[in-house]
Amino acid sequence: MDYNLRKRRLFMTRLINVTIDRPLGYQNEFGTVYPINYGYVKNIIAGDGKEQDAYILSRTVQTPIESFDGVLIAIVKRHDDVETKWVISSPGETYTAEEIYDQIKFIEQYFDSSVYLVD
Repeated sequence: MDYNLRKRRLFMTRLINVTIDRPLGYQNEFGTVYPINYGYVKNIIAGDGKEQDAYILSRTVQTPIESFDGVLIAIVKRHDDVETKWVISSPGETYTAEEIYDQIKFIEQYFDSSVYLVD
């Protein structure tokens, strides 16, 4: 089993803590309002050299939050950027790739992105 597959399986089965730096309702410098909570995973370095970004999808959390513990359900690959984004959800919740994209298109519409479900 290769290293990346082992690493992915580890993140699928354990809770990942996300620090929220753009809570639901946050407005960025371009005027985009975040309809979901968004943050980063400490100590995991992404392709841009910064901590791993993560979208939070949860049917049970519909308010701005400061942190979130969940499981990795998808990876968003930006084909025209060095970054990938993780999609973290409450344990037991499932989403289709289309449902995920509908929730994150407020930002991903500006990139050539694909959603890959983690199984």
